[in-house]
Amino acid sequence: MKKIIITTLLAVASIVMAFGLLTDKPAIDFLKSLTQAQRNKTQMPFDDESRMLWHYIPSSMFPRAGIQLNELDPNQKAKLEELLRTFLSETGYNKTMKIIDLENVLLEISGDSIMRNPENYSVAFYGSPEKDSLWAFSFEGHHISLNFTIHNGKVETAPRFFGANPARIPSGPREGERTLQKEEDLGFELINSLSEKQRKIAIFQEEPFFDIVTGKSKEVEPLNPVGILYGQLNRNQQLIFLKLLDEYLSTMPAEQAEKRMNSIRDEEINELRFGWAGATVVGEGHYYRIQGKSFLIEFDNVQNKANHIHTVWRDFDGDFGRDIIREHYKNSDHHKHE
Repeated sequence: MKKIIITTLLAVASIVMAFGLLTDKPAIDFLKSLTQAQRNKTQMPFDDESRMLWHYIPSSMFPRAGIQLNELDPNQKAKLEELLRTFLSETGYNKTMKIIDLENVLLEISGDSIMRNPENYSVAFYGSPEKDSLWAFSFEGHHISLNFTIHNGKVETAPRFFGANPARIPSGPREGERTLQKEEDLGFELINSLSEKQRKIAIFQEEPFFDIVTGKSKEVEPLNPVGILYGQLNRNQQLIFLKLLDEYLSTMPAEQAEKRMNSIRDEEINELRFGWAGATVVGEGHYYRIQGKSFLIEFDNVQNKANHIHTVWRDFDGDFGRDIIREHYKNSDHHKHE
């Protein structure tokens, strides 16, 4: 029996080590591809205050730390692509690229090449993946904020923001193309599957919010527990709810997403709430949130005549890796008090 336990522990340790190497290598490869001047701009101490300063407005309005795409050569961009593909699923990577490409649509509409530029996205590193067990990086620009904190191969990926403007391209050769389509359609499917009695519980206010409630907060606490509980839904409605939740998790690598979904199912499924504000038809302003014990999702489509989506995933304990940072300091001999 003892031998079986030891073997199991060794197997788990091997998986963790392998994943650590998997995440570290593309980060190291990217940093090594930079010139020293570029690296000085890109890499900062782990405790640099910019690590938790984030936003989703254009970079011309909110300068980001780190280095922008327009400062990288093709080889460096390829290394960055490999890095993003490692930390995102194919779905997550494709959403990121579609959102960036919407800057070209906005450029055609506005003619403003300063504000609307698909090269104005930045990557910043905190700490060193080459020598530190705890490090982080972010990729951010208009309508994208991806924040990754890594400790011995364990990855936290919040806050995680995706937006889309226009949510549906109104004209031109790409007319009708929609970004973040499933997040919107599944939300509508769920709210419109409810009975009149259920809708009275789920719809917590008639007017939608103009934007996500939590904004660019560094840290969030649970919002008021509004909406309908998972347990108050019938089986078909619960399946729609889980499909919607899975769509937000699908931006993460499959194993990571599956682990988080299993944790939600096991530890907080009966505490999940779905709350709605605003119209329940396409083309009018609407907002919803999903809240559990450990996380919050917000979806808002009100601006630009309900053709401008903001979505965010927040972890109450894990935003910017707070939980694994505590674990790091607790278990690190260097930081233990005598």
